Amino acid sequence: MTRRLRRLLVVLVWRLHRWIYRRSGGRLGGRLVGMPVLLLTTVGRRTGRRHETALTYLREAERLVVIASNGGAPRHPEWFRNLQVHPQAEVLIGGRRMTVQAREATGPERERLWARLVQAYRGYAAYQVRTSRRIPVVILSPDGPSPTPVPR
Repeated sequence: MTRRLRRLLVVLVWRLHRWIYRRSGGRLGGRLVGMPVLLLTTVGRRTGRRHETALTYLREAERLVVIASNGGAPRHPEWFRNLQVHPQAEVLIGGRRMTVQAREATGPERERLWARLVQAYRGYAAYQVRTSRRIPVVILSPDGPSPTPVPR
């Protein structure tokens, strides 16, 4: 399978997964590649429009940790670039929605979280080999009151 075809299939699978997750209010599609899934809604850095993407994550206390791997592509994913300009975002996990503040992990914190992420899904190590960029690890911290249930 060519790299281009593989990339297209990955994009299609993630879009379908996101659609199922959103339509079910987070009750279906809560796991992928053995990891839990969240929907991240960011504000476009150029358009100001809301953009939604499905991401796997790890929990660290009350924080959520995601990885801007973009499947090992040469460029950072758009959601990460949006967070660099507008760090406040919204997360949907299993029917609960919350506002979060994003920041990139650095130094020893990044190394520790990277090791946990690779342990959870070995594919991340392969993505890092595929690209010359250092894959960012992003921490999403709750912003404000506790998560609220999604209206049905």
